[in-house]
Amino acid sequence: MRSLARSNRHFKRANQKLPLGVSSNFRYWGDDLTIYAERGKGARLWDIDGNEYIDYRLAYGPIILGYADSRVDEAAKKGMEVGGVFALSTELEYEVACRISKMVPAAELVRFSNSGTEAVMAALRIARSFTGKDGHVVMEGGYHGVFSEVMWYSEVEEWEPGDGKPELLPFGDGVPAITKRLFHPVPLNDTNALEDLMKRKHEEIGAFLIEPIMGNCCAISTRRQYMKDVREICDRYNVLLIVDEVKTGFRVAKGGVQELFGIKADLCTFAKAIANGYPISVVAGREDIMRHVGDSVVHGGTFTGHSVSLAAAAKTLEILDETTALADIESYGQKLQKGLSDILTRRGVAHSFTGHPALMGLFFADTAPSNYREWVNSDYEFYDALAPELHEQGILVEPDSREPWFLCESHNVGCLDETLDKFEKAVDITLSKLEEKTKAKSSNK
Repeated sequence: MRSLARSNRHFKRANQKLPLGVSSNFRYWGDDLTIYAERGKGARLWDIDGNEYIDYRLAYGPIILGYADSRVDEAAKKGMEVGGVFALSTELEYEVACRISKMVPAAELVRFSNSGTEAVMAALRIARSFTGKDGHVVMEGGYHGVFSEVMWYSEVEEWEPGDGKPELLPFGDGVPAITKRLFHPVPLNDTNALEDLMKRKHEEIGAFLIEPIMGNCCAISTRRQYMKDVREICDRYNVLLIVDEVKTGFRVAKGGVQELFGIKADLCTFAKAIANGYPISVVAGREDIMRHVGDSVVHGGTFTGHSVSLAAAAKTLEILDETTALADIESYGQKLQKGLSDILTRRGVAHSFTGHPALMGLFFADTAPSNYREWVNSDYEFYDALAPELHEQGILVEPDSREPWFLCESHNVGCLDETLDKFEKAVDITLSKLEEKTKAKSSNK
């Protein structure tokens, strides 16, 4: 049985100085379930209790090559020798920007920031400057960081289609009510809903902010035709298409999700996988739009263009662009999906996969949902019960079924065999516990 005794003790100490004992709400899994990491190497992570895990969270996606990748870390050390930050630019910025433009045709001009949230904030600001319109469209269930303009959601859990539109609510306290009027949600893969919204509101909407693969909702994906329709509708109504590739960028293809779906954004954002875990993000796009930065739009930050992160990004992107790393990750993901599917099929457990093999959702139904409303009204009890059992077996996945599995180059044959063996055990334990739960409910009636 896995012990979290040291993590539990540390939580009690940490909670005295850090709200919830962590530096991000999403790292808190409960007073007695929150894990504190000691180190990571390759595709594996060790917690402070000495438990070893094959990691399929990978920090929500930044680890594209593997923890403590020697190639990237050596490059980062050379970045340290540069000196860090100067409130001046270095030649490395141009080098990395050129690589990004080469890999992503839409990224004609590039600006660096430090986090995905910062990049999306900048993209919306640039879009408002270019179009002169303050509002933006966001997919229901989409996630674009933690700043006020995007911290709203459609309450569809208690909603019925005949009840009118779902209520729009803030993600927690402290979100200014005035930002609500800027936020216009639509269901994914529903062209008619988008068209209807644009007909009514296009004069106040300047941008459509979209994750074609939803990084915080089971990797539910757009249909190719939907993305073509989105591109046409945005052009027709003078709305900029912002493709949020904070999670998909340099992970699902060299050119990101735009390459997969054959689309070209007006603006796009990147962060997670750019530097294999070093903090850096990008807002990029069409030159005529990006030239508003500096001319009229303020963008900056003390730590933007940090020499360590830029050096790590230069090496990471070189590897992704010039080696078979991404193809190898995809191949591993396909083998993993087949192995998981075989195990579930033998036990009669309905299932499907969403997203991309490098960023995949595991869904327990024959047909995967096509939007957030379908996910909310689906049965995810099995995943919620399975995730803790996987943790006990040493397979680290997000306990929330909305979060995809992430893969990296360091996942190898040894990881695959061990993952499938432990997944099979976890599934059998889960089935047994759910059966006991069902029997207990029946006996209590």
